[in-house]
This record gives sequence, structure tokens and C-alpha cells, in this order.
Amino acid sequence: MGTLSDYRSVDYFNLDELLTEEQRQVRRTVRAFVTEKILPIIADCYEQQKFPEELIPEMAELGFFGANLQGYGAAGIDNIAYGLMMQELERGDSGLRSMASVQGGLVMYPIYAFGSEEQKQKYLPAMAKAKMIGCFGLTEPEHGSDPAGMETTAVKDGKNYVLNGNKTWITNANVADVAIIWAKTDDQIRGFLVEKGTKGFSTAKIDGKFSMRASHTGEIYLNDCRVPKDNMLPSVEGLKGPLSCLNQARYGISWGVIGAAMACYDEALKYCLERKQFDKPIASYQLVQEKLVDMLTEITKAQLLSYRLGQLKDADTLLHTQVSMAKRNNCRMALDVSRMARDLLGGNGITLDYQAIRHMTNLETVYTYEGTDHIHTLVMGADITGIQAFR
Repeated sequence: MGTLSDYRSVDYFNLDELLTEEQRQVRRTVRAFVTEKILPIIADCYEQQKFPEELIPEMAELGFFGANLQGYGAAGIDNIAYGLMMQELERGDSGLRSMASVQGGLVMYPIYAFGSEEQKQKYLPAMAKAKMIGCFGLTEPEHGSDPAGMETTAVKDGKNYVLNGNKTWITNANVADVAIIWAKTDDQIRGFLVEKGTKGFSTAKIDGKFSMRASHTGEIYLNDCRVPKDNMLPSVEGLKGPLSCLNQARYGISWGVIGAAMACYDEALKYCLERKQFDKPIASYQLVQEKLVDMLTEITKAQLLSYRLGQLKDADTLLHTQVSMAKRNNCRMALDVSRMARDLLGGNGITLDYQAIRHMTNLETVYTYEGTDHIHTLVMGADITGIQAFR
């Protein structure tokens, strides 16, 4: 079979012609990193349920964290280049993209957008260099799709706030140096920066996952956790804060899952051309060709969708409902493509010697997190009908 380093990019509609040289260079850099450093070890990381932490300094050196932010040590690339970066990272593994996406889109972004200058100076350069790792504490055991129902509270006490509550399914929770915790004050939802080591702040790793195994996932416990008033993000209140952060992450996901689908398609195509049954390659059979054509067509449609999404984001005219469409469509596409790839690989497709099963199980999570498929469907439904089905 062809080796992982033989990867051939998928670009049936010549989208490369629309990219700038800087965008291509970003993709080349991330692609080389993933091919040389991630793919040789990721199956073992997945099997052992560990993130390749030894590569985080190199990821920081290459500018992967908060890459589409301006200043404070961030790379400052445009949003299409950022999307291509997420695509290549997820071609390696969803856990890899998730780590970069959380660090940049869910932690650095809210500090950048809503933090004080002192907060920006303290955290952003350190996070861009991975001297600090962050996590985003919104989801709770009883409140996932409905964050407005959160039970975590922040009660003012002099110059401090006292936080109580529980957050779950938090990427990087057990390795984070700082957490952004969303909590209800007397009258509004606010964001707080809580550093590791703060009394009353503790975490636990979630084990037993059969998806996103090469990713840190944990719970956060807040028990009379006292943080200074100056640790509150000053420029945002209400759900606008966490939802705008999720919009950043969902944008990255819409690109990222294309990378996972491209990896699965490329692997399946090579396999079908080399695997012989009944004295000829299985790629010569009509049923196999139909699956390959379906995979390529859906990947191409997703590429066009995300490219246009990037243009809108760079023009600052992007709507959250457009992000919902891209996240919903592209996650469905990638999961379907990974399943078809696993099918074409036959029994070999369930082993970690191939990529399909790892991507397939990871994508079950990506399909669900940062807004489930159902919720994005209803977000769009409300937009086009004017009727909220979930209220």
C-alpha cells in the first residue's frame, strides 16, 4: 500500500488558483509538520489515549496558536490561511486541530476581543508561545445545547468573585494553566480567568473514550473558588461572549473536518487501486467507483462552502447562521466520507494501520461538539422561518 507520506491533496475544482502565495505557504508548512511529525506517531497516541505534548513547542514556534489574531505574538494570518491550517491539522487528527482550535479560538480569542489590555498582555503572548495552555469552561453536566441554563455561579464578595459549579467535556481541562469559566452573576453571564492552582479549582481527566482519544478531555470543579474582580473579562456580558467564541471554533471546524475527509478519501482511493479481488483492482468495479465519486463530490462542495465562508469572515460580514450551515454540512460530509472509506478498506479498515477508523470515531465527536447537528439545524430553521423550534 502507499505510504502516508504519499498523500495527494484533493482539489478537483482547482481551488489552489484562488489562493494567495501566503495561504499556500501556510498550508505547505502545516502539511509538512503533520506528515513528518504527527502521522508516524498518531496511531500510537490514539491507542494510548495521549496527546503528543512533546510537539506543542514546535506547534507554537510555527505559529499555530491564535494564528488569525493580530499582534501579541500571534501570526496574524487571514482567515482562509487559518482555515487551511485547521484543515491540515485535522488531516493529522481531530485531537490535534481541537487543541489548536481551543487554544486560539476559545481562549485567546475572548481575551483578545473582550479582555482588558492588562489581561491581553499577560496571557496572549504566553499562549501564542504555548508557555500557557488554556481551556474553555462552558458546558455543564446538565447543560450542553442550552448554555443559558448553566448552574455555575459567580457571587461578588468585595474585590473578588466566588465561583461554584461544575464544567464537563472540556478540552485541555486537566493540562490547562488558565481556564475561561462562564458563570452567572446576579444579573448576567460573565467570563472569568481562573488560573491553575487557585484554591477551590480542580480538574479530573475523562477516561474510557472511544473517540478523540489523542486529546485531553476533562471536568472542572469550582468549590468556593475565589478570583479577583480584575480576572473578569470586562467588555462582554450575556451569552454573546461564549457564543461568539464558539463561532470562531465552528469556523475552524468547518475547515478542519475537510482535512479528515481528504485523508480518508486519499487512503481509500490508493487502497482501491492496489487491492485486487477476482484478478483486478477493486477500483474497477462500478459500486466502488460510485463511492469514490460521491466522496470526492462531497469534499469538493465542502471546500467551496468553507472558502466562501473565509471570504465573508475576512470581510467581517459573516453571519453565525452561515457558520452553522458550514459546520453542519461539513461534519455530516466528513463522517459519511470516513464511513465510506472504512467500508472500502474492508476488514483492514477497522485497524489502526489505516486512518479511516480513527478519523471515523473522532468525527462522531466533532459532529456533536461545538453545537450538535440538531442544534445547527434548528438555528438555520429559525433563521429561514422566523420561528424558534427550540423555545
